[in-house]
Amino acid sequence: MDKTILHLDLDTFYVSVERLINRELIHKPLLVGGTSDRGVVAACSYETRGFGIHSGMPMKMAKELCPEAVVIRGNAGTYSKHSDVVTDIIKEQVPVFEKSSIDEFYADLSGMDRFFGCYQYASELRRRIIKETGLPISFGLSVNKVVSKVATNEAKPNNQLKVDQGYEKPFLAPLSIKKIPMVGDKTYQTLRNLGLRKVKTVQEMPMDLMQRVLGANGGVIWKRANGIDHTPVIPFSERKSISTERTFDRDTIDVVKLRGILMAMTENLAYQLRRGERLTACITVKIRYSDFNTYSKQLRIPYTSADHILIPKILELFNRLYNRRLLVRLVGIRFSHLVQGNYQINLFDDTEEALNLYAAMDTIRERYGDNSIIRASAMGAKTIGRMHNPFNGQPPVVLAHRKQ
Repeated sequence: MDKTILHLDLDTFYVSVERLINRELIHKPLLVGGTSDRGVVAACSYETRGFGIHSGMPMKMAKELCPEAVVIRGNAGTYSKHSDVVTDIIKEQVPVFEKSSIDEFYADLSGMDRFFGCYQYASELRRRIIKETGLPISFGLSVNKVVSKVATNEAKPNNQLKVDQGYEKPFLAPLSIKKIPMVGDKTYQTLRNLGLRKVKTVQEMPMDLMQRVLGANGGVIWKRANGIDHTPVIPFSERKSISTERTFDRDTIDVVKLRGILMAMTENLAYQLRRGERLTACITVKIRYSDFNTYSKQLRIPYTSADHILIPKILELFNRLYNRRLLVRLVGIRFSHLVQGNYQINLFDDTEEALNLYAAMDTIRERYGDNSIIRASAMGAKTIGRMHNPFNGQPPVVLAHRKQ
């Protein structure tokens, strides 16, 4: 059976949601992301792009390029709710779909042509999403995920594009090599140094030449440039780890503050483990100093999801890692080697009261939010918390780093 893959992308999603909430922002240059000098742009409106602004750019630089832009910090919970509405519509309409990010979706429509006509069906789906959510959305339709994603980007803003089977190479040929998914700034510069500018030139090259220049990635890029991609639509991806980190507005050597934030992070991630019925066997602490040198240490531990076990281990790693002579710019924690399971009682150390306390605290958090109950030592830490279960099969909400 010939494949038919649909790629849907909510245009400038965070910006569109903010404009949906506040109509006065329509047609105004808008930046969403970290509002401090160290924040980065999570999303920018089309009105700002003529100034050279793009997502991932330091907010300070973006504001210098476009001083009249309206800057909004953004709210992950609000964006998640709007994303969930779109997800529910897609889930109801298509047989198999993959949510690859908060604003991107793939759907496998293979075989539906005999009943509906895939392009017509995708068009009706797009119209329904726009009508019911008020959010602009674009789509690309082709025989695979890579070509569909490129088609979506070419269709934007708020439009749609179909690439018929057999026309993948002619469609890609005139485009810039930077349009190929997986070609970042560094790879793009390497290819430009070789005199490569258009996808057509890559199509005409032998694949082994690309591999000699870029290694294994060269072969993947060559296949994508030729419209070859056999990646399936995956409806669910098992999380292998969960993590969180915080960048400070001002570099600090305040050990009490650092410990409090690490404890708040650990407490919250441990709750996420219990919430998703997971256990971790490997913990990692990361520190980035003011000179941007970054160091990390990890430790293997018995499978657990208990605060009173994880917090001392995290602080132990921090003490081994921390250099008191340097200012700290960022701290982070990661739990990996995750497995399905519930916290097992320790017959020697745990009491019934302690287990009941965990159950009570988790119930309160589930009902009133992650920050509704925290340790007193972690009260100085702000913005530590999540708005959704990280193990619900959906990708995490990616925003600019929150600041302390």
